[in-house]
Amino acid sequence: MPNSVYYWNLRSSLKAPYELRMKRLLKASGVNEHLGSGDMVAVKIHFGEQGTTGFLRPLWLRPLIAFLKKAGARPFLTDASTLYVGQRGEAVSHAMLAAAHGFDPLALGAPVIIADGIRGQHQQEVEVNGKHVRTAYIAGDIAQADLLVAVSHVKGHELAGFGGALKNVGMGCASKQGKMHQHMTTGPTVVREHCVGCGTCVRMCAAGALGLDKEKRVRLDEKLCVGCGACFLACRHNALQINWKTDVREFLERMMEYAAAVVQTKSKPCLYLNFVIDVVPDCDCMGFTDAPVCPDLGVLASTDPVAVDQASLDLVNQAPCLYQGALPKETRPGDDKFLALRPHAPRAMGLDYAEKLGLGTRKYKLIKV
Repeated sequence: MPNSVYYWNLRSSLKAPYELRMKRLLKASGVNEHLGSGDMVAVKIHFGEQGTTGFLRPLWLRPLIAFLKKAGARPFLTDASTLYVGQRGEAVSHAMLAAAHGFDPLALGAPVIIADGIRGQHQQEVEVNGKHVRTAYIAGDIAQADLLVAVSHVKGHELAGFGGALKNVGMGCASKQGKMHQHMTTGPTVVREHCVGCGTCVRMCAAGALGLDKEKRVRLDEKLCVGCGACFLACRHNALQINWKTDVREFLERMMEYAAAVVQTKSKPCLYLNFVIDVVPDCDCMGFTDAPVCPDLGVLASTDPVAVDQASLDLVNQAPCLYQGALPKETRPGDDKFLALRPHAPRAMGLDYAEKLGLGTRKYKLIKV
């Protein structure tokens, strides 16, 4: 049976402005039926890396936050640390970047809480009966929240091909160790020529997998490495880098298993809001924003992450092409735009596997609100 995906096409008027249209969309989704007084609601969002301009506008979240608070819930805006060293690699810089991008608690009515702690090590282990993942490492405050609302900016992605609800939940809700667990099956790659012998990473490595050799260069014992990812944050000289050994299919399957682990922490249905706006070729992690590949199309809401991602993909593919972006010039409406951008990552790989895991169905009924 198809699942319902509610859709607002961005049309508004003086009688029905943005806030009213969003309120109608949220009511249609039925999320209010699962909200209880005092519920801690994690509103998972990407705050945008430094230099990026395509992330979701903070004020777009005000109707959602007001809706949740009116129901008696206590929402907080959240994300988790990145593996790479940047402005979002630890909680202090991450929270400051969110503030710089306009995510102000006084303006929005909800605080920003980085869910995996100041160094990305606050996590909860979740047992998963997956093909690749047996234990998932989920950002602690997201795992402990009563309800999850995933607010996703639909866009392309360098490795996954497409970023929507499932990526926002599977990768975005993982702790630093969880992200490393999805990206790779071994420890980091050591780039000896970048090492200055400071020993910071050695002191950070609780497993004792890192040390300095006779030349004062870092060395790694892969047998001792537990994949926590702390060394990426410790090294300021890029001597420890992500080892991209996992192939794309396995990466996508691991990410879907992590999404299943996040959902497993919730006794109430999660809500997935996909903003099909500024659909750019690359993730908001990239530090720049390219031109979009199609016009702005709308906002979709569902309790089924597979259905909402499938509906988002279909809308993008059916839309006219904007050739000032990265799309090949021969791309036409109806073509798979994300596959044209990233031929290595067919979108069906992730969605098919998510469906097999029971996360949802690719069959949907689009209901205009």
